Amino acid sequence: MLARRAVSVLTVAVLAGCGADKPPAQKGQPSPSAVAPSAAPSAAPAPAAPKELPLGGTKIFPAYRVVAYYGTAGNSALGVLGEGSPDAMLPKLRRAAKPFAGDRKVQVAYELIASVAQAGPGKDGDYSRMIPLERIQEYVDQAKRHKVMVVLDLQPGRGDFLPQARQLERFLKEPHVGLALDPEWRMPPGKVPGRTIGRVSPAEVNRVSEYVAGLVERHELPEKLFVLHQFRASMLPDVAKIAKRPGLAMVQHIDGFGTRSEKDATWNRLRRPQQFHLGYKLFYDEDVKRYGAGDLLRFKDVPELISFQ
Repeated sequence: MLARRAVSVLTVAVLAGCGADKPPAQKGQPSPSAVAPSAAPSAAPAPAAPKELPLGGTKIFPAYRVVAYYGTAGNSALGVLGEGSPDAMLPKLRRAAKPFAGDRKVQVAYELIASVAQAGPGKDGDYSRMIPLERIQEYVDQAKRHKVMVVLDLQPGRGDFLPQARQLERFLKEPHVGLALDPEWRMPPGKVPGRTIGRVSPAEVNRVSEYVAGLVERHELPEKLFVLHQFRASMLPDVAKIAKRPGLAMVQHIDGFGTRSEKDATWNRLRRPQQFHLGYKLFYDEDVKRYGAGDLLRFKDVPELISFQ
């Protein structure tokens, strides 16, 4: 704020009668008719810079191909991302991602499992546990410093995806943070994660996507990744009823490990390029003759999001 200059004004007694009856101004005193100088006008605040994606712009596709490491903090059994700290894993991720550029710029990402399905009910009985929010903050902050995207992955057990998404709102308001729903770990009543392959209704997906799209609109955010994992048709029943949302890059991420022929069969059976952007998962340990970048870039529908587990 500009400092205002103090102006001293003498009080002048106003006598009855005409101006001729007013005492003359003394030397060194301002004339009664003098006007105090006005303060300089404040400068108009500069408009806020538009919120952009980590590498610039507001639309993810088709400008970028996103390549992610998948996993959770401090647990290598759930994916490669958990094999080390974010600082340790980022150089490895950049090396793994570079060959996938094709005709696009590569945007690297952490797909961090924020809620992990559990074999036991836990205190609230939902068979799911949110990792400590301070651990999520660690990844979000480090990613922001290094121009990395973050996708927060939900495994809600017997719970609903939307309440868990709301717990992550402070992160989802960041321009570089998106959301992934994993129906494999969304249990029907009475079922236990790891014993049953889960599913999610289109109505539940639409409630979550509406909520996230609302954050994008209210906070004037760039486009967000909104990822749906799938390796069986039953995981996303009535998939055609899943609504598109402005502000969301909605990705159908085809998972499943095995031989190339097994993965091809899953890809050909499930993918819906007319409805979604497409994603593809590569497994370091479980895939047999794992596809490389050159292979995926020759697919008829080239995946736009590729993740390593």
